[in-house]
Amino acid sequence: MKSTNKGFIWLFGLIFLLFQSCSVKYSFTGTNINYDIVKTFSVDNFFNDSGNGPANMQQTFTEALKEYYQRNTQLELIRTNGDLQFSGAIKSYRLSPQAAVSSGSSTVADRAGLMRLTISVEVDYINTTNEEENLKQSFSFFQDYDPRTTTLLDVESQLIDEIFKNILQDVFTATVANW
Repeated sequence: MKSTNKGFIWLFGLIFLLFQSCSVKYSFTGTNINYDIVKTFSVDNFFNDSGNGPANMQQTFTEALKEYYQRNTQLELIRTNGDLQFSGAIKSYRLSPQAAVSSGSSTVADRAGLMRLTISVEVDYINTTNEEENLKQSFSFFQDYDPRTTTLLDVESQLIDEIFKNILQDVFTATVANW
């Protein structure tokens, strides 16, 4: 009976040491940032190279990117030369018909029942503490609206905000979440 107790105590001690030597960092935002090394980030102004969209679209994206990383990380935003650096451009702003609706007449052309706004943003990401994580990638997302009930001007701001929200989540995942 005494040798069984010693074996149990020894096994318990071994398991305890294994759990003590292993450490896993969890984050509610899913980041794997080592805050002992990476402390800052900087965002250059993004440009609108698409030739379309509202005049302030590039500024909207730049500010949204800054806010997203401030809200979801412990990093400090600095003007230039952050440990993590973001730059890039809006490469595409495209409207395209998605569903044809019959006019019901042979003399009147069919028209679009849905229009799709697609925006693509190219992001250059530099991690000065780990160059293997650097990337240059295009991120794209779309939103549909019904041109029969609303105009693009009525919903454009809302569509852009929703598209940028999805693109920012993808950028975040590709850069600091590394999923």
